[in-house]
Amino acid sequence: MLHPSIQIAPAPVAFASAVDVDPGLIARLGKNGPRYTSYPTADRFEADFGYRDYLHAVAAVRARGAARPLSLYLHIPFCDTVCFYCACNKIVTKNRDKAATYLGYLKREIALQGALFAGINDVAQLHFGGGTPTYLSDAQMGELMAHLRRSFSFASDAVGEYSIEVDPRTVSAERVHSLRRQGFNRISLGVQDFDPDVQKAVNRVQPEAETRAVIAAARDAGFRSVSIDLIYGLPKQNRDSMAATIARVIAASPDRISLYHYAHLPHVFKPQRRILEADMPSSAVKLEMLAMCIERLGAAGYVYIGMDHFAKPADDLAVAQRQGRLHRNFQGYSTHADSDLVSCGVSAIGAVGATYSQNAKTLDDYYEALDNNELPVVRGVALDMDDLLRRTIIQKLMCQFELSVSAIEQAFPVVFATYFAAELALLREHARDGLVTLDDEWITVTARGRLLVRNLCMVFDRYLATSACAPRHSRTV
Repeated sequence: MLHPSIQIAPAPVAFASAVDVDPGLIARLGKNGPRYTSYPTADRFEADFGYRDYLHAVAAVRARGAARPLSLYLHIPFCDTVCFYCACNKIVTKNRDKAATYLGYLKREIALQGALFAGINDVAQLHFGGGTPTYLSDAQMGELMAHLRRSFSFASDAVGEYSIEVDPRTVSAERVHSLRRQGFNRISLGVQDFDPDVQKAVNRVQPEAETRAVIAAARDAGFRSVSIDLIYGLPKQNRDSMAATIARVIAASPDRISLYHYAHLPHVFKPQRRILEADMPSSAVKLEMLAMCIERLGAAGYVYIGMDHFAKPADDLAVAQRQGRLHRNFQGYSTHADSDLVSCGVSAIGAVGATYSQNAKTLDDYYEALDNNELPVVRGVALDMDDLLRRTIIQKLMCQFELSVSAIEQAFPVVFATYFAAELALLREHARDGLVTLDDEWITVTARGRLLVRNLCMVFDRYLATSACAPRHSRTV
């Protein structure tokens, strides 16, 4: 049985803070809530925000004059097979002609975006997500990367962070080396779980040897960082199977590890309906798995970055957190807090200036907009002062686990205690549970509160005050 309160410190690094896993408290306070990759969250975007609103946002960036770095995200939606747990916007097909057509339209969008941002700044960050980005052939990827460099100015390889998500089942060692030559210097591998029974239950059979071969090839090719994605709460998982997987992951020694809580929402995501409810681990077992993973990753020297991310002490994420530069966006935690995010591809979400925007979610709508020589923006939101204020607070809590009241008052025209009187009253309730400490100058998330930081952020989410939390959101833990 798990002890009711396990203190976990990722020793031996002095700067790494402890995480206190209290299953009873988590069971009592856990609820559905946003992951706060944005604020306002994507479910609050409006259809009356469109292409012309996005142009106004870019114009405001130009008028601002200061050259902030750009972050680019490209969404490649295609997959060969469906993974039953997946909640991504993807298209499962064996028809490679669809990818060729998509690539042509994607290049059109990139050219339009590149023209808007020409002469403003360099791209310092690039991320390919999906779907499966390596669904594109090696030649198609090379062509796409060359087109990106014609459309945008990129920072040098030594300065920029250029990452791609890879399904180890789809790439050879030669392909990994080719990705490095094409300009990628960070690679993220989807693993989820090494247990064969779990893999069969989610329709993702992926031998450990394949994953280790890709990691070895990435190291040999000179990738600066290797990341592994894991999921706890999958069907057929238990504490022993997860312990075996985490031991194998630690032995592989990736630079970063993401440990996501599986959000079982079959009413929202059709592939999840193929997962048997009888195979799902109980809430108690999921908490045991989480506590065990945090404990063993900490003992192996990984720093708890926040929520679901871990990194080696010398990794850029850990360094950015120590230096107060950590940021959270639609790709998770990021080292580039000062970047405008330009996103291309079906369903992709960008953040330019004080706006968020999302592209069309279907290929037909995406293609139609580009055929009209317009960016396929179909929804979004322009942030007002209150949004910006609350976004700043949520970012600080999510990334630094603390908030300076005086810093907020210097940056925004508010008296914190007056403006947030109702929120502070709610926080005091969480303080009685030991999740947070409050005084006149600081709000600090405790070791006990770190796994429940989403609950604390929800206190400052004014949109949740007027409506119930959307059922599409996952449990906070």
